[in-house]
Amino acid sequence: MTPPKLSDTALRTLQRLGLARTRDLDRAGVTRTQLRRLLDRGQVERVARGLYSLPGSRRTERSDLAEAARRVPAGVICLLSALRFHGLTTQNPFEVWMAIDRKAWRPKVEHPPMRLVYLSGLALREGVEEHDVGGVKVRVFSAAKTVADCFKFRNRIGSDVAVEALRDYRRRHPKRLGDVWRCAEADRVGRVVRPYLESLG
Repeated sequence: MTPPKLSDTALRTLQRLGLARTRDLDRAGVTRTQLRRLLDRGQVERVARGLYSLPGSRRTERSDLAEAARRVPAGVICLLSALRFHGLTTQNPFEVWMAIDRKAWRPKVEHPPMRLVYLSGLALREGVEEHDVGGVKVRVFSAAKTVADCFKFRNRIGSDVAVEALRDYRRRHPKRLGDVWRCAEADRVGRVVRPYLESLG
């Protein structure tokens, strides 16, 4: 039988992380054989391949963001997924959009489906926020940075999405358009965004 101490260790790890990868449990001293026993006994639940949670953990529409953050800790939720997170779109993308460093190893993730975007330097560092999603630390670009990114990647997501995002942002944050300008400069799309900001004046 699995020793109570081991069970406590696994449960504490899952409570702390919200979602745990196999390597997280391994670092905590839970071997794969012991993990299988915990699964068989219903003390741990397999969410996806190599990803575990406490039984009955509540799933929300943000659960995929938490899973993506556990899979790619250095990534930042961006574009359509960040728009949805900040309530700046009615779209509900089936993929998690995540930005990673241009030089980073490209992760192979089966679940959740992911769409990777490559950034570097200030464009990757500016406007990063940390949010708690079901006990998981999720890095998400701020609303202003997300709007700027939509203009940067307008050829991939559509100019209409970028313009709609800017209008929604202005309705929610009418006194913070300067934040969009600062982020647009970090993204090197200041010239592109300027006329739209001036028209909203």
